[in-house]
Amino acid sequence: MYIQDQLGEIRHAIAEAAARVGRSADSVTLLAVSKTFPVSDIMQAYADGQRIFGENRLQEAMEKMPQMPQDCEWHLIGPLQRNKVRKALEQGFVLIQAVDSMKLAATISRIAGELGRTVRILLEVNIDGEESKHGFTPAELEQEWDTLTGLPGLDIRGLMCIPAPVDDPQDARPAFAALRRLAEQLRERGPLPLPELSMGMSHDFEVAVEEGATIVRVGSAIFGRRDYT
Repeated sequence: MYIQDQLGEIRHAIAEAAARVGRSADSVTLLAVSKTFPVSDIMQAYADGQRIFGENRLQEAMEKMPQMPQDCEWHLIGPLQRNKVRKALEQGFVLIQAVDSMKLAATISRIAGELGRTVRILLEVNIDGEESKHGFTPAELEQEWDTLTGLPGLDIRGLMCIPAPVDDPQDARPAFAALRRLAEQLRERGPLPLPELSMGMSHDFEVAVEEGATIVRVGSAIFGRRDYT
């Protein structure tokens, strides 16, 4: 019952965080990040009503997705190499969350055209300017915005970020607020509504909800500690 109990606690925490800032709990999507966990664990979450799952690695996702019921929705949330874009698009992800460069966006656009598809994506922002992180800097995103929004075959749904690691969840608040403000600025430029903000993970999702997250990516708080061996 561990996974079901954890899901209940997280849903309650999301609802409370949303209520604190006058939002509905329904405005926040809980994405269960199932990377490294077996299908048996994912099925426990499914049995408790969870339908939206996120995987970081394409190969791992390709192994798991066929084993789960067809009403699951899958997000690819990890880095995507350009030479694997076609496989990712053919796999049927509902959302590709970590489009981190103009080159990747252009590759997805080209292959989407070849497949006759429109692909829903989020643009990853390196909101803290960390050299080791993937993503557009805010300045790069603003500079490339007109080109990005002109690419055919892309449905740019919003932004995502992974802030610098912090011990106190409150210390992530400035990064979440900065991503929200960036999205507001881009909405004003047009032409996209950018309804989604994917930010917040197991240790800081409540703060992210307070700052406007519409998708929170929660893994270890649902499934337990990961074993990377």
